[in-house]
Amino acid sequence: MATSTPITTNTDAEVLEIFKRTRALLTGHFLLRSGLHSGHFFQCAQVCQHMPEVERLGELLVAKVAASGIKYTTVLAPAMGGLVVGQEFARRSKARFLFAEKENNILVMRRGFTFARGEKVIVVEDVITRGGRVQECLDIVRAAGAEPVAVAVLVDRSAGQARFDVPAISLLELSFPTYPADQLPPELAALPATKPGS
Repeated sequence: MATSTPITTNTDAEVLEIFKRTRALLTGHFLLRSGLHSGHFFQCAQVCQHMPEVERLGELLVAKVAASGIKYTTVLAPAMGGLVVGQEFARRSKARFLFAEKENNILVMRRGFTFARGEKVIVVEDVITRGGRVQECLDIVRAAGAEPVAVAVLVDRSAGQARFDVPAISLLELSFPTYPADQLPPELAALPATKPGS
């Protein structure tokens, strides 16, 4: 019988190591979609190629939510980023899993997915920066008459800026400095810039 690694109260180092090992977190000189430059680039989708790591991150996130005492019956994830993490989270917690997807650049429920009135829903996402997709999911849940109870994410890179009216739980908070092209620190300017995309 397989045994899992114990869950500790401080998981930052383990989660960070998983992201580095799977090349989800890169260091160098990157030109971001915003036009700003950074010495770090985070692409959470990279970790989703590796099922043992996805399982471990799901295990840690489910445990952290459970420790908070939040109760839910359903997981809603925004496509695309939240799909893998959301499904693993639902699988581990034995919850129903639904996803919202873009239609005319707005997240909507499709494929016959519906909520029961009062159904307790947790929104699960891989990464939040501004939190827009998570907020859209919370709005979808409320519009359907269900009850959003929390947000759970692997990584919060909003630097504390993303705020919701339900509890938000993350495994890791990352905030890296960014710079306009004419204000690069010397160590960054010395490296060629790459544009990894998102």
